[in-house]
This record gives sequence, C-alpha cells and structure tokens, in this order.
Amino acid sequence: MLGFIIEAIFSVLPVYFFILLGFLAKKKFTTQIDEKTLVLLSLYFFQPILILWGLTKTPINYEFIMSPIFYLIIVLTTLTILIFISKIVFSSRTDESIYLGTALVGNTGNLGIPLGIALFGVESVPYTSIINIANVFFMYTISVYFFAREQFSLKEAIISIFKIPAIWFASLALFLNYYQIPINKHILMALDMGAYTSLTIQLFIFGVYLYSVRIKTIPWKLSLHISFAKHFILPLIGIFIIIWFTDFNSFVASILIMELMVPLAVNNVNFAVLYNCKPFAVASTILVSSALFVGMLYFYIQIIEYFIK
Repeated sequence: MLGFIIEAIFSVLPVYFFILLGFLAKKKFTTQIDEKTLVLLSLYFFQPILILWGLTKTPINYEFIMSPIFYLIIVLTTLTILIFISKIVFSSRTDESIYLGTALVGNTGNLGIPLGIALFGVESVPYTSIINIANVFFMYTISVYFFAREQFSLKEAIISIFKIPAIWFASLALFLNYYQIPINKHILMALDMGAYTSLTIQLFIFGVYLYSVRIKTIPWKLSLHISFAKHFILPLIGIFIIIWFTDFNSFVASILIMELMVPLAVNNVNFAVLYNCKPFAVASTILVSSALFVGMLYFYIQIIEYFIK
C-alpha cells in the first residue's frame, strides 16, 4: 500500500514541476511575460494539436465507448444539482458562472493519464485517454458556455463555442479515427511534439497566474464551494451511478472513479482569461483544489483499491 501511494505521488511531481517553473519565470520576468499571449497560443494552436493527437491514438470500438459516455452522464447529473445549489449560494452572476463552468472540469489529461499509469499500468492509457476526450467535449461546450455568457447573450455564447478550434479539430480527429485513415509518420511526429508542448505550456501558464495569487485575496467562499463540488459531490454521484447502473469490471470502474477525483483542470484559467471572467480568482480556485487533492490522495487510493478488489 505504501509503495502504491509513493508511486502515485511521484507520478504527479512532473505536473507541479512545470507549474513551479511558470511561477518562477513570472517572478523573474514580471513585465516581459504576457499571460494572455501564452493563453492564446495554447488555446488556438497547441490544444487543437493535442486533441487531434489524442483522438487518433487509439482505435474507436465499443469496449471504450461506454466509459466516456458514463463519465458525461455523471458530470451532467452533477451539473443539474449544482445549478440549483448555485442559485442559493451565490448572489453574483459572475461567481455563479465560474462555479458552474469550473467545478466539473477535472485535470483528466495532464494529471489523469500519468496517474492512471502509476496506479493501473500502461493498460489504463486507452481508457484514461478516451475519458479525457469526454472531459474535453464537456469543457469546450458546456463549460465554455458558462464562461461566455458573462459577456454574450445565449445565442452569442453558443456561437462563441464554435469559434474555438478544438471543436473542429476533435471532429476531424474522430473522422480520421472512425474511417481508419492513416496519418503520415512525419505528421505524427509533429503531432507528438505539439501535444507534449501543449501539456507543458498549459502547466506553465497556471504557474504564471499563480504568481499573482495572494493568500489574503483568495476568494475562499467560491474556492471551497467549487472544491467541495469537485472532490465530494462529483465522486459520490459517480460511485453511486457506477455501482447501480453499470456492469463495468473493477479495472474500468476504478479508472473512471480516479478520473472523477482528479483536481480542477488548468484549462479553466484559459477560459477565464479569454472571456475576462476573474482569471486570478479561477487560478486561486485551482490552487485550492490541487492542494486538497494532495491531502486527500491517500483516501482516494483507499477507495480505488476497494473497487479494484
């Protein structure tokens, strides 16, 4: 058990290393680094490459389809509950938008995939990858809508979703994958380079924004409510649905539960910046979520081990 926990901790260390690197870079080059430039490069160039790369890595078949479908069912069920909670808890529409747009978007890619390898071995990669695809779909549709509605009408917010290239690159990737259209090895090499660059630069961006976060200015009410939704409400609803409504084997069920437990995605900062929706508050919230995740990792692993048995 101790070795299992140590392996899990070491698997997430590279993630925090690049976050720290971004923090130190902003500290050293305070005025020279423009955060929004990095966000735009990530959102409009590197992340579409990451999505195209990820969606063409594993052939689509029925065995892998049901895990992302149930991931979305769990997330959307939780979202319905959070909509009612947000009306009671928040008086600010902006905070309500951040709560609904952020709380259910987990770090299933940068953290979920390496953590899956640490806990379950490389056999988990196809499942963590396709669950990450479901998370990306939710993030670039529902989550983007909540961030965008602060600046636009319902119609404009929906239109803004389709202006983000990730949607179109995901469609292209699914088309290539479904029809098994081969990709030239040189193009694959370029996709590999772009994908790993995307993972790294996203963590770097988070570190840059953390530089401006101060403990005294953290919006604790917003951060703790989001963390409670992400680390308690979502996993509990997920476990209930998995036990009562699926026949997944213990291996797939454990991977799905793990992906529901990971902390908030750094991508939330991108959307907050893009739509001017309190990016520093969102960065603070992700910091709180990440800290809670580290503190709860032992208990999460206990739950996952129960399902493995």
